[in-house]
Amino acid sequence: MTFTDPIGDMFSRIRNGQLRFLNSIIIPSSNFRKNILEILKNEGYIKDYFIEKSENNKITLKVSLKYYEGQPVIKEIKRISKPGRRVYSRAASIPKVMNGLGLSILSTPKGVMSDAEAKKNNIGGEIICRVF
Repeated sequence: MTFTDPIGDMFSRIRNGQLRFLNSIIIPSSNFRKNILEILKNEGYIKDYFIEKSENNKITLKVSLKYYEGQPVIKEIKRISKPGRRVYSRAASIPKVMNGLGLSILSTPKGVMSDAEAKKNNIGGEIICRVF
């Protein structure tokens, strides 16, 4: 099955899983998705993710969702740069999410990184999503 926007699909699966209070969700695997999940894990928005092999030798990612006092840790995860409209930003003009309480994930020439890391390294790039 082909996706027009595989990253948007991953975010929808995370949102839907948290609306149903699931402990974990399954996502088709790719290196770009792994990098995004690694940032979400390091920033404390998800517990962990695991690489699993399913039938037909397809590799999937099992994401353990995180909750705090019965509520999802991720209040909002929104795709910014879409296939129909790409959004880029310089290092100096990377927007803050909720006055710095949230997180933006960027795809830069040095790899996928958070907004704070991109500002620290003075690297701009494509704004993939914002998380709060």
